[in-house]
Amino acid sequence: MAEKKDIFSGTLTLGPSKGLKGEISVPGDKSISHRSVILGSIAEGITEVDGFLEGEDNYSTMNAFRAMGIEIEHFAEYKLRIHGKGMNGLTEAEDIIDAGNSGTTTRLLTGLLSAQPFFSVITGDATLRRRPMKRVVDPLSKMGASITGRKNNSLLPIAISGRQLNGINYKTPIASAQLKSALLLAGLYARGETIIEEPEKSRDHTERMFRLFGADIKVIENSVIVKSTNRLNGCKIKIPGDISSAAFFMVGASITPESELLIKDVGVNPTRTGIIDILKKMGGSFEVLNTREVSGEPVSDILVKSSSLKGIDISGEELLPAIDEFPIICVAAAFAQGKTTVSGAKELRVKESDRIAVMADSLRAVGITAVEKEDGIIIEGALGEIKGGEIKSHGDHRIAMAMAMAALRSKNGIGVQGAACVDVSFPGFYGHLDKVRVS
Repeated sequence: MAEKKDIFSGTLTLGPSKGLKGEISVPGDKSISHRSVILGSIAEGITEVDGFLEGEDNYSTMNAFRAMGIEIEHFAEYKLRIHGKGMNGLTEAEDIIDAGNSGTTTRLLTGLLSAQPFFSVITGDATLRRRPMKRVVDPLSKMGASITGRKNNSLLPIAISGRQLNGINYKTPIASAQLKSALLLAGLYARGETIIEEPEKSRDHTERMFRLFGADIKVIENSVIVKSTNRLNGCKIKIPGDISSAAFFMVGASITPESELLIKDVGVNPTRTGIIDILKKMGGSFEVLNTREVSGEPVSDILVKSSSLKGIDISGEELLPAIDEFPIICVAAAFAQGKTTVSGAKELRVKESDRIAVMADSLRAVGITAVEKEDGIIIEGALGEIKGGEIKSHGDHRIAMAMAMAALRSKNGIGVQGAACVDVSFPGFYGHLDKVRVS
């Protein structure tokens, strides 16, 4: 790979490529990896996990449960053996639980710990301590939870005094898998039943995994109903490749000439395949092959070929099943013919970074015309190569990986400051890119 490292500033410069070719597998799904540890820990008996994402966020979840008395063996690469202690087997951590940079760890644990008979404190890094928690705290409080935190219980650190909860019938203000999952985990312990209705259906990994472990759960359109559960049963879980990680290579192959790339064993949960729908709408060339079901999740191989993309309008409803892929969608738009407008994405201002502002700044820094909107972005596609330059990742793994793919079509390369942040969700990302990159 045409690259150079500056070990002092943490900058990685990536150069242009003639295409992406060959076959690749991406790490296990981040969302499913989190949930496998959580449910395996409160299930009876052993849960074996194959394909666990060895990223920093998932280690935050694993370490939290180890701190609460759960034995988790990392006995081989990507493989865990979780010795579950049952619904009431967790013990109070001796110290503050550090969620690192992981919003999923924080929000899902907040729901679970609200129902435990002990006291907990959760904090995280500087970025996570700025992310909003009130949308989870408020409905949990209506279930009877006792949660206090900074800024009127809206920011970390938060303190949770676990207690008996009551079921709730709650309409969420936004479609959010983290919010829904926090309430479902609390609902496992609450008296009666908990009903959660979303304005649109968010990703449903939690619902699928609840069934796998034997929880009493029902899904009716955009509503989920969970009843108090006395026992979950340990099981074997095979985690598919994360489509959010595959998305970077899907776009990289689409925008570089003469690419043909097969991405193996990717999770194609219909609540997550918005990236494929958006790229197809832009004119991308994709084949979804060998679809099968593994541990309750649909899995496929995806064949991507280079194509001439065109600019499109992307609404909030279209973006929802591809919300994590916003940065790489922006890169696709940067090399599409014409203008792409993304709307209804205001939620992205409170992710690991303000992804709307950071992507607009990053694209402009390397020669792309991008106009920031309150709830989205307008991008004028460049026909051919871009000049390149240097950008700041702001510690956001998806920004760093998106701009690494933009570098494939640059004249002078792109320097990514803070490039190592990709380890949050995709350890070995740059090695994977090197494997299929044509110099």
